[in-house]
Amino acid sequence: MSLTASDTAGHLPAPPDGPSVWTGPQMRDRTDWITHLDSDFIARLGDRVDGFLSRKEPLDRLTRQDLADPVLEKAVGAWSRELLQGRGFLLLRGMPVDAWSHEKIAAAYYGLGLLMGLPRSQNGKGHLLGHVRDLGLSTDDPKVRIYQTTERQTFHTDSVDVVGLLCLKTAKRGGESAIVSSMAIYDRMYRDCPDLLAELFHAFPTDRRGEIPPGKKRFFEIPVFNHHAGHLSAIYARRYITSAQKFEEARRLTAREIEALDRFDALAEDPEMHLTMEFRPGDMQFLHNHTILHDRLSYEDWPEPERKRHLLRLWLAMPGARPLPEIYAERYGAVTIGDRGGIVVEGTQLTVPLQP
Repeated sequence: MSLTASDTAGHLPAPPDGPSVWTGPQMRDRTDWITHLDSDFIARLGDRVDGFLSRKEPLDRLTRQDLADPVLEKAVGAWSRELLQGRGFLLLRGMPVDAWSHEKIAAAYYGLGLLMGLPRSQNGKGHLLGHVRDLGLSTDDPKVRIYQTTERQTFHTDSVDVVGLLCLKTAKRGGESAIVSSMAIYDRMYRDCPDLLAELFHAFPTDRRGEIPPGKKRFFEIPVFNHHAGHLSAIYARRYITSAQKFEEARRLTAREIEALDRFDALAEDPEMHLTMEFRPGDMQFLHNHTILHDRLSYEDWPEPERKRHLLRLWLAMPGARPLPEIYAERYGAVTIGDRGGIVVEGTQLTVPLQP
């Protein structure tokens, strides 16, 4: 028996409600998602970091205790609650990137990450502090990831609870950040095309881009939407769903599944759905991957190496995060709250590099 649209919706989890369901125009009319770091916060952060740097130890020796301070911990606790239980994103403005040394900036940013959660490896090299910079590479290389180029990224999630970016230098032109609520996309598809939405609960082969954990295939398989323990979560990388089709052992997508992915992308691209924000030097953006998709627009960089666009990145496993279904272990390695996500392959050694 064929299902009508209303019948299909009846078999789907109801859309979430609350602050994680938002649209671009709603956020463009608000400024409460922007926090300006005050002088007391900066002074305390600088003092704690100076104390660590005075010991002349490598950055991977920095611990949460080194950043222990009631003002810092109170602020970070509020940020974490907003990410995990609120709208799912923050823009923090005012890290003094022009006044502090590169080492001090990196230590301060990595230290804030330690206060929030557990940094996770962002690539097969084990980088706990990532560098988002054009390396002159092309995504024609199957092992290259888009953040290493000037190309547009398209809307996607990263493989961890929370991703953070700190802007050190901006591009000559372009490179804006765009974000969209995957929960709002779900709500629209639930109301407008529940039959297509149901297709997104199928497991899609997704390319690992050559970063393959021991014993795993060249791709992992997971649905775009997963409902578990009362939480709706999204995980998505359309480019890598598409590129996984080159593997003979990956199943072929159906026409209906492709239509569903196209509808999902069209909604993410809709200016009535997403929010675009400018990055300024010293801005820190944090996103909850389970409810937010992010994109980076293409850009033209400066010719001088010292002026090139450069962001620092954190992937964080968060204490107090939502439970995830076991299928996430295919990508996250485990689903243990506070100790999951990231990319680990054979030979990976964790490191906190100061340079790309």
